[in-house]
Amino acid sequence: MPSRHVGVYNTSLMSLQEAEAEKFLNQEGRSHSNNWAVLVDTSRFWFNYRHVANVLSMYRSVKRLGIPDSQILLMVADDMACNPRNPRPATVFNNAHQHINVYGEDVEVDYRGYEASLAVDLGPYLENFVRLLTGRLSPSTPRSKRLLTDDGSNVLLYMTGHGGDGFLKFQDSEEITNVELADAFEQMWQKKR
Repeated sequence: MPSRHVGVYNTSLMSLQEAEAEKFLNQEGRSHSNNWAVLVDTSRFWFNYRHVANVLSMYRSVKRLGIPDSQILLMVADDMACNPRNPRPATVFNNAHQHINVYGEDVEVDYRGYEASLAVDLGPYLENFVRLLTGRLSPSTPRSKRLLTDDGSNVLLYMTGHGGDGFLKFQDSEEITNVELADAFEQMWQKKR
């Protein structure tokens, strides 16, 4: 079960997470076909800037580890870079020193905020997240918005936002419990995803 990660600006922690991700993605001794990353910012609005910075930092890390954008699914509110409160428009930084703009020109957002529900015509953000994991998407959903894994795939799921013991909130309107997330993983395993 992935651990909850709520608002950490510590770059050494991000380096530790990157090292753990690299270890996971380069496992030896088992059949392995490809690597995928599903990166989810479950928050929105300016006061949750840190969550966007967290997920974009992980996005940069998995790209540096060699996972192409075609195998990264990024779900983010995408309302920080152009927010009127942002003192540095079109940028997002993951620490107070503002050394690295994690919202660079090469960021490919697959599911944006409320657009996530409209883009695949399936309902709320949380429902689309579960459908993405379990492969129950509308036939009209483009390949670029699908998790095209198989039984030999490694899937790194990174989620950042607000939550508590046994749950994570999705955009302050829905919640996913640890049981529901475990059920989605079970469905992935059963379907050899």
